Amino acid sequence: MSGKTEETLSYEQARDELIETVRRLEAGGTSLEESLALWERGEELAKVCRRWLEGARARLDAALTEEEEEEEAGEG
Repeated sequence: MSGKTEETLSYEQARDELIETVRRLEAGGTSLEESLALWERGEELAKVCRRWLEGARARLDAALTEEEEEEEAGEG
């Protein structure tokens, strides 16, 4: 597992590590303790990805709202 903290991971880094974590869990062959650690890390990584996506959605929504306001102002 990566030693990077959640704050320093880009979306792509978190996604890639999450994919690898899921792959390792699905492959099996790990002890219960290792599986739990992988599961917990996967949950953390999913939260990082979710925050990035929510932030991107908020930026997109703000840009669309701004564009609509500019179009409405130009019509008056």
